[in-house]
Amino acid sequence: MQVAKKSSGIRMASSVAINSEPPTSKGVNHFDNPYEVVRHLASSNAVVLFSMSGCCMCTVAKRLLFGLGVGPTIVELDHHFAGPDIQAVLFQLASDGQQPVPAIFVGGKFLGGIETLMACHINGTLVPLLKDAGALWL
Repeated sequence: MQVAKKSSGIRMASSVAINSEPPTSKGVNHFDNPYEVVRHLASSNAVVLFSMSGCCMCTVAKRLLFGLGVGPTIVELDHHFAGPDIQAVLFQLASDGQQPVPAIFVGGKFLGGIETLMACHINGTLVPLLKDAGALWL
């Protein structure tokens, strides 16, 4: 995972870049609605992790996914120009007071936060989900 400085944009593991400046060109940035940004990223990548750069649970989620051999698309919301708006969308998706970050999408579907990710890993359902999404080729 590479994270560039705030002014130059963010590089993500799956080579989708989201600029930290307001939208000026074609690509993911042409979406005005943060819900559409989330929907587009989730539907066009096997695994997407919405994160905050200083969040320890986000680091745990990244390490788990990387440790399993997954190269997730990572969006650092504190470096993204629409980060607060995307975080509001994620808060709506999260259930009953769960923290909206980290938010993990697998196969275009919202998996949940760190609790769901860890529960799936512990009960053995995470690897099959990742295989079905095309994120693992084991």
